Amino acid sequence: MSVTAEPITRVVAALSKLPGIGPKSAQRLVYHLLQSSDQDVEELANSLLALKGSLTLCSKCFNVSDSDPCSICADYQRDSALLCVVERPADIPSVERTGKYNGLYHVLHGALSPSRGIGPDDLRIREIALRVRQIGVQEVILATNPTVEGEATAMYVRQQVSPLGVRVSRLARGLPFGADIEYADDITLGQAFDSRQGF
Repeated sequence: MSVTAEPITRVVAALSKLPGIGPKSAQRLVYHLLQSSDQDVEELANSLLALKGSLTLCSKCFNVSDSDPCSICADYQRDSALLCVVERPADIPSVERTGKYNGLYHVLHGALSPSRGIGPDDLRIREIALRVRQIGVQEVILATNPTVEGEATAMYVRQQVSPLGVRVSRLARGLPFGADIEYADDITLGQAFDSRQGF
């Protein structure tokens, strides 16, 4: 017989599915919510319900946004000669926090992984060449994660865009191998941008 009420168990199980949230953290969150005001809990619930319905993919960079084009693509003060290629939308805020980059982005929505059945046609790779031609990109910065899949993806993208006559660079090795850009600290990620190399 369980000593925890079924609604609590159900919410703990749901929160435990989130990345970085284990059962103990989920339980702490649930008990925090139980002590919160009805208004705060209702606001959180409504925000979660509206989240997926109010967002779309930017038709230019494929970032998750509430407008099309997204605020970055619509910002004419950004340097359109630079195109930073990242694996996921979650990588963009990490790069932005460094204050070292003022160009445009391109989100692949994953990395090549033959073992998981993810090939070039499953990612937004083909669209990179179109953007390079359309907006006059001079440098493509490959900011894929420093993992086996990220390296394979970077090599493949380089093969696709090098014939277009643009400079192709890769973030410096200041990032630890096997780590995700989303979790890198701002200083390490900023130094990696400052010391990026040709690829």
